[in-house]
Amino acid sequence: MLGGISIWQLLIVLAILILIFGTKKLKNLGGDLGGAVKGFKEAVNKEDDSNAQAKAIDGEAKKDDKSA
Repeated sequence: MLGGISIWQLLIVLAILILIFGTKKLKNLGGDLGGAVKGFKEAVNKEDDSNAQAKAIDGEAKKDDKSA
């Protein structure tokens, strides 16, 4: 169990959400959330790549300084 929440409680909450919002809005919300997570992951990977490139450039610059 997750912190005292049983599967039945989760199912009841899901049923209430479906009754309130409907399946179409929940589907759109899920798609939007998935797109946001995908965009976040791409941004993090892009940041990691740019940091790796910057470190590689710094490493090359340090090698050039030592050889000069």
